[in-house]
This record gives sequence, structure tokens and C-alpha cells, in this order.
Amino acid sequence: MSDNSRPGKIRNPWAWIPTLYFAQGLPYVVAMTVVVIMYKRLGISNADITLYTSWLYLPWVIKPFWSPFVDMLKTKRWWIVTMQLLIGAGLAGVAFLIPMPFFFQTTLAVLWLIAFSSATHDIAADGFYMLALDSGQQSFFVGIRSTFYRLAMITGQGLLIIIAGSLESFTGLQPLQFTAQSSITSRTEVVLNPRNFNVPITSEMTFMAFPSNLVINVNNISVDSLKKIKTFALEQNRINGFIVNEESYSPGGVEKSESWWTKHVSHPLGHFIKSNFGQKGGETIGGNGKVGNAGLVAVCLTKQPGPGDNVVLNSRFVEGDKSISIISGERFVFTHENWDKPALVVVQLDYKLRDQVSSEFKGISGNLRLAWSITFFILAAFFTVIFTYHRFALPRPVSDHSTETHSTADIFSEFGKTFSSFFQKKNAGLAITFLLLYRLGEAMLVKMSPPFLLDPRELGGLGLTTGQVGLVYGTVGVISLTIGGIVGGIAASRKGLKYWIWPMALCITFPHLSYLYLSWFTPESFLLINIAVAIELFGYGFGFTAYMLFMIYFADGQHKTAHYAICTGFMALGMMLPGMAAGWLQELLGYNHFFIWVMICAIPTLAIIPFLKIDKEYGIKKGVTEG
Repeated sequence: MSDNSRPGKIRNPWAWIPTLYFAQGLPYVVAMTVVVIMYKRLGISNADITLYTSWLYLPWVIKPFWSPFVDMLKTKRWWIVTMQLLIGAGLAGVAFLIPMPFFFQTTLAVLWLIAFSSATHDIAADGFYMLALDSGQQSFFVGIRSTFYRLAMITGQGLLIIIAGSLESFTGLQPLQFTAQSSITSRTEVVLNPRNFNVPITSEMTFMAFPSNLVINVNNISVDSLKKIKTFALEQNRINGFIVNEESYSPGGVEKSESWWTKHVSHPLGHFIKSNFGQKGGETIGGNGKVGNAGLVAVCLTKQPGPGDNVVLNSRFVEGDKSISIISGERFVFTHENWDKPALVVVQLDYKLRDQVSSEFKGISGNLRLAWSITFFILAAFFTVIFTYHRFALPRPVSDHSTETHSTADIFSEFGKTFSSFFQKKNAGLAITFLLLYRLGEAMLVKMSPPFLLDPRELGGLGLTTGQVGLVYGTVGVISLTIGGIVGGIAASRKGLKYWIWPMALCITFPHLSYLYLSWFTPESFLLINIAVAIELFGYGFGFTAYMLFMIYFADGQHKTAHYAICTGFMALGMMLPGMAAGWLQELLGYNHFFIWVMICAIPTLAIIPFLKIDKEYGIKKGVTEG
């Protein structure tokens, strides 16, 4: 690969360090967070999302094993630009495959290649950073590289998700709007039988609601009456295909026979967990043993979608009195077959409501696959630009060369010695246990938090839009995470790792109570949701400081660079394994009980700390004295 740059030519580090580390962070956040939200919006089950996307951690887990070959073959500069080209091509491949019938399997395969390329890019970029800069420049730009890596996180978790959410709305139909109001005079009668609605067939596809203004009497009804209404609506929606069970995939789309593991372990264990610890559904009942009155709103389309086209409608509260809410039917899928049938929304009054109030609801639709396909095309275009820019902007340090003078046997021999010396370190088993368990609860929480925010309230979620999740996680969340990390670093530099290990461990576990609160009370206030997420992520940022310092502390000594890389592999494994089981557990337990389980996972995290041997002076900044 030729280049106009001359070997040894000095380039201003500002010309390439910000873009290099922005490009390093973006594919990681795409693989870890963006695709979780995408698959959730496209109807994949929580169990499948967490199981299969957790495998995307694997390239970072095994990264230390092939890092020597990045040194041995070609230059770091060559690896950087080549991996950026492959990442861009992979993102374009995902964009092409999203509209395809077997998009889940095919996009996962391409995403795994992107993850592998991204992990390789990390190795090369970090090595290039040390080769292209002297020690003074390395110290000066360490904060700059971290800042732009964080900006990539904000862009991925925030801007990209907001763009996808905007495209979902932009590619959709005219929003559906209907109102519901309480009445102290009008009588409410719910007829539980299919009805034919006078739906006009029009040239332009749009939604219609019957009635467009639902009136519900404030008189409470029995629990059985409400159950009949909900059961009827649910059965009709399922019969007509409006409620699509979240898809569960087997390789190649072939139905799998039940394996020994499934028959003798997975199903019995799942049944035991669900029966004994699963969240039980229940209604809020007044002192008279009754619940708030309810009514039905039927939603129909005025034009038939094309064969294979799905129109997804997500309805939610917009404004008015929050004593009126949707309790069933927040998400419908209209198809070529069911478009002219009524999809039933159940609206209920609060049992304490005695006044005449009203509320407005809105249904947003969109071509979800098209929206996410365009989003990934934007990503692919960005990486094409980044590749082209770095093709010319990256310097060519004289020291950046391959180690081909060493034989392959020598490389393997040296790597084997380095790798085995890691496990011969004092208290290696204890350190590995700490690396695997410290983020046990967080590993499960981080996989399930986006689905929880997106899932409708009838499933225990918060019913946020894609754009709202982007705002919560990509801006408020990442800023809180960054501030937490900065505060943690300042604190650790004053009194050291040994002093702060307990407070930081508590901060990485106890703020999970924020999600327990959200799942228990399911607040409508977007401000409260932002505050809860900000508290949890600030605690994680603060508590993660101890984890990073411990890795540096344990890796210190001969081969510290290689040993630190091995630590990062265990760090990724500690996120990968719990994350794989998170969706399966959530589907068995329900969101509320799942977050209780996340809190229980704090026990192993805290139990390992008393056994750690840490120098009490480690981490204290030189020249800092305690007052």
C-alpha cells in the first residue's frame, strides 16, 4: 500500500490522535450497545439479543493471543488503515443485510467480523501511539485520546440512536392520535365480540381509531371484569397477528430438535426459576376490592401494505392526566394479511380517579429496517472518510516496522513464556476471580437496560422511543459516566487504591437500585428516568476506577504490557459470560425481579474484596499529602 508520506516525516499529533481514537471507540460501542437497541426494535427476543450479542465480546477476550502477530506482520500503520477499511465495509454489509429475511443471523456474522477488526485496530492504534510519540507527548495526549474515545461513545449511544429514532418517525405514516376521558355520567359498556368498523379504503395509507375519543365511566369494576377485557383484547390481537412473539432464531432458520441440555437442564431450571422467583402480574386494587374501569380502542389501516411489508405502530401517552393509561396494546405489527382487522388497545382509569379528565395518546409508525439500514450506511460512509483521511494523515515513524527478523518459533516461544508468567504471579487466582466478579451485576444490567427502556409498560418496561433512549444513554448517561470516572481518578490519586476499593465497589453495585426503582414504579417523568440512569452510570464510572487501577497494579513488573492485555481479556470475559444469560433470566423473572437479582449479584463482588492484597501506598499521587 503506497503512500505519499515520507518515512520519519513529523506530523502534528493533533492532526491524527483525535480522529484515531474516535474511530477506535465507535465500532466498540456499535457492537456492544447500538446493535442491542437495533435488534430490540426489530423484534428479537431479549434472550437471543443478550446471548448472541454477548459473543461479540469474544474478540476482545482473546485479543492478547493474536497481538504478537500484529507486531510480527506489517506495520502498525498498515494494520490501522486496513482495519478501518474492513470495518467500513462490514458496516455497509450490515446496512445491506438488515432488510433481508434472515437478517439476524447474517448481520451477526458480519458484526463478529467487525468486532474482530475493531479489536485488532485497538492493538495497532495503542502500539502506534507509543511509537509515534515521545514520552512527553504520550503524557500530554493521554487525556485527549480518552476524551475523543468518550466522544465516540456519546456519538454511538446518543447521536446514532437519535438519528435512527428520527428516521423511524420520518419513514412512518401520519401519527395516529386518539383521546380518552373519564366521565361521572356516561355509562361504559365494553362489548367483547369482534366488530366490523367502517374503515374507508384510501389511496394513502393511514391509521384510524374507533372511537377517536373514548369515554370511560369512573365507577370501578371487579378484577375479573378487567381480566376479561384484557384477555379478550390479547387473544384477538394474537389471533389476528398484531402481537408478534419476539423472534427466536436457530442457525439457518431450521427448527431445532430439543437437545439433551435443553430437555434436562435448561427447561427444568427455567421452569423452577420462573415458578419460584418469577414476577407475578397483578392489578392495583382499591379499598373496595375493585380496579379502575377500562375501555377498548380499535385501530385499523386504510390501505393494504405490500407483501412482506410490516408497519409497526407504537402508541404512548402524550399529554393530559396520567390517571388514564394504556395497559395493553402499546405495540402492533400490521401486515399484508391483517391490515383490515381491528387491533385492540386497552385503556384504563386509575381506581382513585373521581373527576372528569382527559388524556391524549399518539401512535408512531416507521419502516424500522429502512431506518436502521440508513443509519448503518451513514456509519459506513464515515469510516470510508476516516480510512481515506488516515491513509494520508498518519505519520510514518521509523520505529514502526514488523519483527520479521524473528522466527515464528521464537515468537510463539516468547509469547508462551510471557503468557505462563502471568498465571505464575502471586495471588493470580484471586486476581482473576476479582476481574471476573467485580462487574457481575453490571454485566447483566448493561445488556438489559436498553430493552427495559424500550419495552412497553405492559411488559414491565418504560416504553421510551428510540430517540429518547439515545438521549438518555448517549448524552446524559455518557456524561455522568465520564464525570464519575474523573471524580474516581481524582479520589484515588489522593488516598490510593486500598483506601478506595470498598467505597468504589459499593458505588458500582448499589446504584443498581435506580433500575429497581424504575421497574417498581415505572415513572412517566422523562426527567426522573434521566436522573435514575445518571445516578447508576455515575456510580459505575466512579467504581470502575478501582477496577482499572487494580489491573495496572497486578500487571506491574516484567512483561507488564502483555500482562495488562491479558487482564483486559479477563475483563471482557467478565462482561461476556453474565451478559449471555441476562436475557434468559429476565424473560423468566420479569424486569422487576431481574433487577432484584442484579442487586443480589453484588454479594460476590463485595465478598472477594477482603481477600485482595493491595499496597496501601499504591495509586497515591506523588507530592499529595493528607490533611
